[in-house]
Amino acid sequence: MMIGDRGIERAPEALEGMRILMIDDEEANLRALTRLLDRAGYREVQSTSDPREGADLFRAVQPDLLLLDLRMPYLDGFEVMEALGALIPPQEYFPILVLTGDMTPEVRERALRSGARDFLNKPFDLTEVLLRIRNLLETRLMHLRLAGHAATLEERVQERTRELALAQVEILQRLALAAEYRDDITGHHAERVGVVSALLARELGLPEEEVQVLRRAATLHDVGKIGIPDAILLKPGPLTALEYEIMKSHTEIGGRILSGSGFLLLQMAQEVALSHHERWDGDGYAGLAGEAIPLPGRIVVVADVFDSLCNVRPYKSASTPEASLAEVIAGKGTHFDPAVVEAFLALAERGVLEQVDEIVQRGMMEPVPLLTSERQRAGA
Repeated sequence: MMIGDRGIERAPEALEGMRILMIDDEEANLRALTRLLDRAGYREVQSTSDPREGADLFRAVQPDLLLLDLRMPYLDGFEVMEALGALIPPQEYFPILVLTGDMTPEVRERALRSGARDFLNKPFDLTEVLLRIRNLLETRLMHLRLAGHAATLEERVQERTRELALAQVEILQRLALAAEYRDDITGHHAERVGVVSALLARELGLPEEEVQVLRRAATLHDVGKIGIPDAILLKPGPLTALEYEIMKSHTEIGGRILSGSGFLLLQMAQEVALSHHERWDGDGYAGLAGEAIPLPGRIVVVADVFDSLCNVRPYKSASTPEASLAEVIAGKGTHFDPAVVEAFLALAERGVLEQVDEIVQRGMMEPVPLLTSERQRAGA
């Protein structure tokens, strides 16, 4: 089989552990190639003389190189390559070294189209066999290393992207906190509104991605209070008509602060800031009514009113949860969207609302979503 018996050059150490699979119906060929590869230092060599075993052996061995005869009974080399095509990812470089005594252009072209990377003409020259195997394995190793490097880079990019997203969310949380501290010494009102809004959105059947975006967007509902004078914002008694008009402007101020962003979270936050004082009956700040009010605003207004009723504010004492719930029920169909109130009652009946403070303290909501921009989503 082999011509010549010159000294055998050892394989580079990096290639010695690479897996080689041989399929050839001639046992003598397999024995000779196995001895040759062993003398060259290749330790992971498997073979079969039955091409029908090729696919199962390929799955078991997960080879880095296939040496394949073309002319065999049961399945020829072309049929074996066709069967293996479904097992080799299209983006992966997998070398197939064809062993054949037929080197006509037609056979070579068909083999290349079927997945072959190189050819060995029978009878073999010992040195040529090892050189071709070495070249193919080195190329395979380079591709594996590049793929591994690319995967590592992708992992680092994803981690860095998540870090940036978390930083962005933290900045937004601190912005919401800055607004809340002006009339809520605990600074937890915004977080509670965010949690209850997300729970309501989930109860209403919104997609989980929207639930998580609203979880953060709702915390910015009162960011416009930054622009309201303390004398009005912290006034312990009723507001005059003029003061009330100034107080109402916090929705427009919040809308301007949050306007112009390409990020979905900030876009929803702007929507919430502008619409969370609208009423179902149209008697709200901007006069929007019914479903003309954006759904995030219709959700947040229920969460905001309930939490404000339950907690001390500069202008009022706290009501009991029962009394606050009764106020929400009373506003069904006038102040609030009836469907949102029904979802709120369902949460109350299951005792979910009693866990809101614990959720806020422990951060038990779902993972923070990435602040994906519309442009990034379009390219996904």
